Amino acid sequence: MKNRGPSSGEFLTFRLGAEEYGIDILKVQEIRSYEPPTRIANAPDFIKGVVNLRGVIVPIVDLRLKLGCPSAEYNSFTVVIVLNVRNRVVGAVVDSVSDVLELNRDAIRPAPELNSTSVDTSFITGIGTVNDRMLILMDIEGLMSSSDMGLMDSLTV
Repeated sequence: MKNRGPSSGEFLTFRLGAEEYGIDILKVQEIRSYEPPTRIANAPDFIKGVVNLRGVIVPIVDLRLKLGCPSAEYNSFTVVIVLNVRNRVVGAVVDSVSDVLELNRDAIRPAPELNSTSVDTSFITGIGTVNDRMLILMDIEGLMSSSDMGLMDSLTV
């Protein structure tokens, strides 16, 4: 199940609370400052609403709330990573963007296997290490297209 992990490549790194994450740079369309979206009635807490991005209505997902971070404060560092996932544009709110790192195979370890029903590690593809930094590498496409997100048909290719 974890064999779909990343090999080598470039990753956009960002922070959620004290943790640093990495996603495939090829999924990133742009990075924007946070602006309060228009709320959608009855949407889950982690879906903050929608914004109009040059004529495209983009759903905004707060990854801090989706991934269970203890707090989600909006400040001058808060940004929206605009992603192109399965030909759909989606925004992901994060605490801050760090940089773009190139990781080779030797710098990426498999994700830990946790036998707990309360911990969902299915969207963690590996752990990247650069000097003394540890990055949690995410399958952002899998996360954004999961059925509990309700953003797109999970069967779409």
